[in-house]
Amino acid sequence: MNYNRRSTISVAIGNTPLGSHFPIRVQSMTNTSTNDIDASVAQCHRLALAGADYVRLTAQGVREAENIGVIRSRLRSLGCNVPLVADIHFNPKAAFAAARVTDKVRINPGNFVDAARTFKHLSYSDEEYNLELKRIHDALVPFIALCREHGTAVRLGVNHGSLSDRIMSRYGDTPAGMVESAMEFLRVFVAEDFLNVVISIKASNTVVMVETVRRLVRAMDAEDMHFPLHLGVTEAGDGEDGRIKSAVGIGTLLAEGVGDTIRVSLSEEPEFEIPVARRLVDYITARAGHKPIAGGLCKGYDPVCPQRRASSEVAASVGGRLRPIVIADVAPSALLGKMRPDFFFAADGCPSGNTTDRFIVPFALYNGAACESPLFSLAELHALLDCPAPLKWLVVPDDVPVSALEPLRNDCHTVLIVKPTNINVPAGEQALLHALTDAGLSLPAIIKNTYPDTDDEWLQVKAGADFGTLLLNGFHDGIWLSAPNFIDADRLVRYELGILQASRLRMSKTEFISCPGCGRTLYDLQATVKRVKEATSHLSHLKIGIMGCIVNGPGEMADADYGYVGAAAGKISLYKNKECVERNIPEAEAIPRLIALIKAGGDWHDPQ
Repeated sequence: MNYNRRSTISVAIGNTPLGSHFPIRVQSMTNTSTNDIDASVAQCHRLALAGADYVRLTAQGVREAENIGVIRSRLRSLGCNVPLVADIHFNPKAAFAAARVTDKVRINPGNFVDAARTFKHLSYSDEEYNLELKRIHDALVPFIALCREHGTAVRLGVNHGSLSDRIMSRYGDTPAGMVESAMEFLRVFVAEDFLNVVISIKASNTVVMVETVRRLVRAMDAEDMHFPLHLGVTEAGDGEDGRIKSAVGIGTLLAEGVGDTIRVSLSEEPEFEIPVARRLVDYITARAGHKPIAGGLCKGYDPVCPQRRASSEVAASVGGRLRPIVIADVAPSALLGKMRPDFFFAADGCPSGNTTDRFIVPFALYNGAACESPLFSLAELHALLDCPAPLKWLVVPDDVPVSALEPLRNDCHTVLIVKPTNINVPAGEQALLHALTDAGLSLPAIIKNTYPDTDDEWLQVKAGADFGTLLLNGFHDGIWLSAPNFIDADRLVRYELGILQASRLRMSKTEFISCPGCGRTLYDLQATVKRVKEATSHLSHLKIGIMGCIVNGPGEMADADYGYVGAAAGKISLYKNKECVERNIPEAEAIPRLIALIKAGGDWHDPQ
């Protein structure tokens, strides 16, 4: 429960070493082609000035990789010493070229040795599979030797969207397959005594991403490996959605002490990623040395793949297997948009004339109206026990003794509202919920966190990280985001619902799975994301992928209903699930044909 960084070895990356002995580093990636030296130098310089500890550039071929060395020399002449990382897919020759001129080379186990995946099932005998592993060994050994010679670090980057057919055929498109994809390569690095290695293992689905990182840590521990980890949620999107989704996934792991460098991947200018990442790191690491939290995990709890906490269903409204609820302390009249919470907290009593919304009111103002349910403090527990309301709420601090709640053991009408008392917000709340489970108290529990912030991005980061940790760890009854200084009621409710959607627990709007773009992107990604959103954002039941290229596109869109993927300069391919149904469409025709594809699939309705 208490915050401590996971202990790792140190990795030398230029002049900025990485690992648990050093601060958590933040990084970004350029969206320029390395063939455009001037643009790449300028963007790398801007990122360094914005606070990036590392800058990554994609290199499709040998020429593009060699150009990173030119870019690095130009930056050094400007007095900019930010380490540069070459991002390699499909082309081992480019990796060898990059190893001579960069500070770190990222290779992808899904396509460094194996052929690009085609989603075909392949069959291997054990002997044949071992021959494939030997092929990996033989390809890696000379690469390792070159990296050793030039003092170049390696990032082993596994993406959910680019697992090889070989891995998927044996392990499935699963966290276990992603972990094995990394471990196959790590075993070669360890056998060759080359430990200047960082690992990333990413997905656009936060649940998959978090489980996979946890499984990887467990697998490395079992084999006495302690490599540092890079964290990120791929294709997180833009705006508030990208920030919240990143905070949910990355923040959950940082809260556990896992993660040594992070990237917040946004479909925006790369410089915008850095302050978000910095805020997330600063918010979590401020917990270091917090007041110790007593307690532990409840019996039978699996911290790698948590199941939903068992709670009783109350008044057909909260708990049990019902979807998580949202409570907001805003007035219904303040909401202009379509998104509404399940309950409003009305501190001054239920407004007259409102017959469609449900309200939580202080017990002192409760008059038994059908739209009302009373809220009690712990000091009012006896009044709660005597109250005949079918739905009651009890506010408790997260350090309340479980024995104080014993009178509610057989209560089937009360929901707890849990408030934090520790700077380590999610840890204290989880400690109470684990203790309740061990005590056999199955009261539903809503997490209420209050933030003083008026800044959107701070609120998105803090709430995403704190609520996301609870939600991804199996505490699903509901959330209450309170921000008394934040004046936009619509955005506040949107953030709550966005956190639940990012946690894959409740869908309330169209989900756009969009990549941040890089030098491989052959169209204006940011403008295209905006246009696709304008055309389809009313389809709140759909997930739509918008990808710059085919490296991760079809794989990361495994979760999406429809996909828009860059195929070549000015050409787009359209997908339904993983299947490419239209190839190389002129970009000018792509959005109308995407709409036609959605209509043909029976998933379209006109905006209301």
